[in-house]
Amino acid sequence: MTAKARSTKVRERKLFGTDGIRGVANVEPMTAETALRLGRAAAHVFKRDARRHKIIIGKDTRISGYLLESALTSGMCSMGVDVLLVGPMPTPAIAFLTRSLRADAGVVISASHNPFQDNGIKFFAETGFKLPDEVEAEIEHFMADGLLDAFRPTAEGVGKAFRIDDALGRYNVFVKQGFPRELTLEGLRIAVDCAHGAAYRVAPEVLQELGAHVVALGVDPDGHNINRDCGALHPGRLQAAVRRERAHVGIALDGDADRCILVDETGDIVDGDEILGMLADDLLAQNRLPQQTVVATVMSNLGLEIALRQRGARLVRVPVGDRYVVEEMRRTGCALGGEQSGHIVLLEYSTTGDGLLTALQVLAVLVKRGRPLSELRRIITRLPQRLENVRVRERRELTSLPPVQQVIDRITASLGERGRVLVRYSGTEPLLRVMVEAERVEQVNECVDEIAGVIRKHLAA
Repeated sequence: MTAKARSTKVRERKLFGTDGIRGVANVEPMTAETALRLGRAAAHVFKRDARRHKIIIGKDTRISGYLLESALTSGMCSMGVDVLLVGPMPTPAIAFLTRSLRADAGVVISASHNPFQDNGIKFFAETGFKLPDEVEAEIEHFMADGLLDAFRPTAEGVGKAFRIDDALGRYNVFVKQGFPRELTLEGLRIAVDCAHGAAYRVAPEVLQELGAHVVALGVDPDGHNINRDCGALHPGRLQAAVRRERAHVGIALDGDADRCILVDETGDIVDGDEILGMLADDLLAQNRLPQQTVVATVMSNLGLEIALRQRGARLVRVPVGDRYVVEEMRRTGCALGGEQSGHIVLLEYSTTGDGLLTALQVLAVLVKRGRPLSELRRIITRLPQRLENVRVRERRELTSLPPVQQVIDRITASLGERGRVLVRYSGTEPLLRVMVEAERVEQVNECVDEIAGVIRKHLAA
């Protein structure tokens, strides 16, 4: 790429959201035409010199993955970049393979936990971390008509596409390195729900190889059933299987396997906050928690913050989105972070959330301590929490609405350190989200109703 092309002013992002581009498959922006232009623009941005460049493309099990994969591949090859195709693979596997194979970038075609009719495209840099906003904006800029016409290679300059047949085996070996070699899962009965998604082969395989007796659910993808009444967002079947099979642990992954929700031996759900608490407690016991700090989002339960404080550690909060968790972890040198939804980031092992790796870390704690998950999770006493969505006609700064801001400030002050108020706009819908935590359910409901009521009076659609 010429210096002139590189220095072109980049405009604000319009396609990329907090986790790539997402929408209904075969409807803009998730069309083959847009994917082709996206592939060309990304290839142009990632080409840094005259050598051959390569980009990895993986996907989940949605039927629309074929059309987007083909379009991205065509666009990238048309710009002289080679493409390494790995097929259905967990999102964290693409982050790992991008580093392992020394690719210039990695691409995941997935809408994560969304239903099958949706799809998405997200990128990893050569480091395995998600792209910063400015690089995504640069890619968007070069998608404009005509900007890349002068950069079309010909003859031997055109890129090639290759299938990487051993990608799954590479990731299998990598993820097992997160489980201590001196431990085994022998004697444990583990139910795992792969959501008919990207981990449908590798998750049961890894658990079996580590010695567990595995009850596998959600391992029959047909292109349409990903996340349908299963996986991390719909753990009911897994809960029933844990009780029916008398399993010690249940593991629920989502469609691209970057998040993990657990089920204890009684059939109760263990969410991301409780997972963070258990892992932090274990790392603190080994004096291995950098900065004595865990990074989480504004949605994490106050009970996690209190539990960490009692152990001499602290919780740092960032906006919702695992990319913001990772950015703060890298900035401050922290190694453990995540979201209540089950996106857990273990920077000692991986550059992004990895549901299977997270499950193995918790299983290691369970085996070391010889205690059931129902006991380990008690590290956190969850405060009652309620989230109310209020549809609004416009997005106004709350400080410009004194009646609303005054109610929020008064309730926040009254709760003190034993409660919390969070009022924020949705990033994708015309909603104002009102969340309150307090020691009593009645107190939570009173606070939410009062705040939501004043918002409806002044902002409701």
